[in-house]
Amino acid sequence: MATQTTSAASSLAIPTDYIAGTWTIDPVHSEVGFTVRHMVVAKVRGRFRTFSGTVVTGADPVGSSVTAEIELSSIDTGNEQRDAHIRSADFFDAANHPAMTFSSTGVRSDQGRYCIHGDLTIRGVTRPVTLTAEPPEFGHGPDGGVKAGISAVAEINRSDFGVSYNGPIPGGGVALGETVHIVLEIEAVLRTEG
Repeated sequence: MATQTTSAASSLAIPTDYIAGTWTIDPVHSEVGFTVRHMVVAKVRGRFRTFSGTVVTGADPVGSSVTAEIELSSIDTGNEQRDAHIRSADFFDAANHPAMTFSSTGVRSDQGRYCIHGDLTIRGVTRPVTLTAEPPEFGHGPDGGVKAGISAVAEINRSDFGVSYNGPIPGGGVALGETVHIVLEIEAVLRTEG
């Protein structure tokens, strides 16, 4: 992207097409996904089908913020039996804790990317988490609305949130890894006044 100015608050050049404003996450064109190690040798991938959120892009990107809510019962790993187990008290306990939430507490630039610091809550347990995001992209949709695209990743230890169920496997090791990699591909729509 071409650049125009560099903010004193941000070490990243602000793109000429950068747009400050309030954006609504479009769940139809976004994905909240994850991977976790399974049986030591492979990875299970999954995603959540139902989520919502708001992104506020500040005049300088480091002044931006994000809030999001993810419905835990909407998990989809491609296997309904496994998904039902993950919804249970062994994992998410979705009946008592239906949503996972994230609320940013600050943004900083670092080596060409943005670090979005925030509080993640799962099963009623809140821990600090950092999302590493690419600079946002902006464009126009076919309906004339303005769109923003954000790609971000994070890594958490599921046991930190009380999601600690596991089982041994023959020959040693456990069925599931502790580390969960979160992958976000977000498309958001600029809110207009009125």
